[in-house]
Amino acid sequence: MITNQALANRNKPGGNGQEPTNMQRRIFMGGALAALLSPSGRVLAEENHRGPENPFIVLLKGIYQSVAAADAPADNLGLKTVTLSDGTYSRTRIYPVFGILEGNDQDKPIGTFYFGGPNANLCAYDLPRGAIAMKFNDPPTGVPPELGFNNFSTLPFPDGQGGSYLEGTFELVILEATGIYRDFQGGHNHMVDRLHQLANLSLDEFCFCNISQYQFP
Repeated sequence: MITNQALANRNKPGGNGQEPTNMQRRIFMGGALAALLSPSGRVLAEENHRGPENPFIVLLKGIYQSVAAADAPADNLGLKTVTLSDGTYSRTRIYPVFGILEGNDQDKPIGTFYFGGPNANLCAYDLPRGAIAMKFNDPPTGVPPELGFNNFSTLPFPDGQGGSYLEGTFELVILEATGIYRDFQGGHNHMVDRLHQLANLSLDEFCFCNISQYQFP
């Protein structure tokens, strides 16, 4: 039961120790709101929610490593159209080139690229604050294979050390996108690839990816 005296004490400044706490809370919240509404605060809030440019460009670079089930992301990057733990995938690193907020240092990797799938035609990008799954388009009928369109050219270039360079361009459809990349779902990726097959059959990737929200004509 609340007595009149207790009620009176509660209404007095400092009667039960709550007033200073409430005042401090109001001061803190007011300061936080002022910081958010300031020009620098608005910029920070916008950057935390803003997606990359449309299009943005990343570079896949480095020697591919196979992905065992134990090494795959535990949550499959939150994607449903790929299964990165099925033993068919290999991975290499992703570097920023253009249009991505975490791209201030082009020598520092920002994510991981996974390639594989049951028909070796799927891939996934593990990027800052989201992920993207894609599918490679089939090579067009009637196009000479030596042109390397949606495939590697049948005319590899020897590297002089027992290996060779495989070159080609690839078109991919974006099946799924999460986080700040969700607006890219249904979009397109144009790859320009120069894959170095070493003498020991390892594959050293060097591939530019132009990722856009619009579909390929």
